[in-house]
Amino acid sequence: MLPVHVTVAAVIEGKGKHQGKFLIVEEKSSQGDIVFNQPAGHLEDGESLEEAIIREVEEETGVNFKPTALVGTYLLNPAKNNRHYLRFCFTGYICGNDKLMPQDDDIIQAHWMKIEQILAILPQHRSGIIVDCLKDYLSGQRFSLDSLSFSNDETGLQSEGIKFLKHYKL
Repeated sequence: MLPVHVTVAAVIEGKGKHQGKFLIVEEKSSQGDIVFNQPAGHLEDGESLEEAIIREVEEETGVNFKPTALVGTYLLNPAKNNRHYLRFCFTGYICGNDKLMPQDDDIIQAHWMKIEQILAILPQHRSGIIVDCLKDYLSGQRFSLDSLSFSNDETGLQSEGIKFLKHYKL
């Protein structure tokens, strides 16, 4: 069995003075390199995917994020670092103040960047998935958040399913 790192990311398109730009974070990798990424991070124990992306965007940019759709699910098996990643990429909007104030010590700065700027730093992208997420977002790919299921109560989840199946009529 593969050890798979479950991650979340957000494609956040700017509005108003940031129209035509996307939110990108500049960060230090675990090897000390400076890399660029969408606001992203790992799923934590007991956390839903939606809770994870809200937390990660706030930690990495300082803004409150409301996810509205899943852009896609991406599996790197393996990635360049020989690890395996399953990324859930969301889109949505910023609620309230859009002042960028990263809280995570590994984040150097959050930037609003045009597509051309994102492509110009391609060698410094944390992952090849960044451009794939942007491609899918700009192509209009969206999946309902209702397609995501979360439970931290396996027995309760099973009970709900059994109750539904017992009353289901073909």
